[in-house]
Amino acid sequence: MILVADSGSTKTEWCLIKSNGEKAYFDTEGYNPYYVGREYIIQSLNKNLTSHFKSDQIKEVHFYGAGCMADKTVIIEQALHAVFQLANVHAAMDLLAAARALLGRKPGFAAILGTGTNTCIYDGERIIQNIDSLGYMLGDEGSGSYLGKKLLQDYLRGYMPKEVSEKFKETVRLSFDEIMDRVYTQSLANRFCAGFAQFAGDHIEMDYLYESVKNSFMDFFTNLVSHYPDYQQYPFNCLGSVGYHFKSILKEVAGMFDMKTGKIIPSPMEGLVKYHAQEK
Repeated sequence: MILVADSGSTKTEWCLIKSNGEKAYFDTEGYNPYYVGREYIIQSLNKNLTSHFKSDQIKEVHFYGAGCMADKTVIIEQALHAVFQLANVHAAMDLLAAARALLGRKPGFAAILGTGTNTCIYDGERIIQNIDSLGYMLGDEGSGSYLGKKLLQDYLRGYMPKEVSEKFKETVRLSFDEIMDRVYTQSLANRFCAGFAQFAGDHIEMDYLYESVKNSFMDFFTNLVSHYPDYQQYPFNCLGSVGYHFKSILKEVAGMFDMKTGKIIPSPMEGLVKYHAQEK
């Protein structure tokens, strides 16, 4: 049997692919190796996952996750080896999950537009080119955190149209000082900012919010996508909640940069399961 995992910092989605082709799905907490260690992951998996099946029946584990880069990947692999002792274990970054879910074994362009942003050129097996998004503080154009940060800027500076500002105030329910504290003092400021992307989706009929989303995607294409050599030869494929929920605007902006639109999906799991099931 094969286990496939798609992990964020908050939640991990698991799919068990049985030898007869049947599939079973499970959820556990997220395992980002920047925030949790090997022993914690082992304890959590033994408590929350292996109660559903016998761990010695697992022959392969394919784990894709946020934070699975460079030396941090070994933390995940060691934990998985400890729990699934008879399995071949593979851990990789979430961007590879996006590419495989969107493109399978075909080469092309793949992007993530969720809380954060990422992009790559994929050769059908590996990522061969990646322009770093630089994260929440310096980049992540087009993401939920980028859009939310822009809305907060305009709200706090008084730049929002009055009608929008009044509705936004009902959503935020925080003072100026409380907002500044959440952004500059407390942890996970990127998630806090990204939470306001939903406000734009709920009131997208307002011109200001429509243009805010559009401009966020314009920055994404200007500063990231258009810097890939010959990017216009590829269809634009995207995974993530922000890209999916604003896909009509995303398609409009992609067209402005002469890119045809391919797949735009909210989650990689279905594509990953297909990828690894076909492997067998």
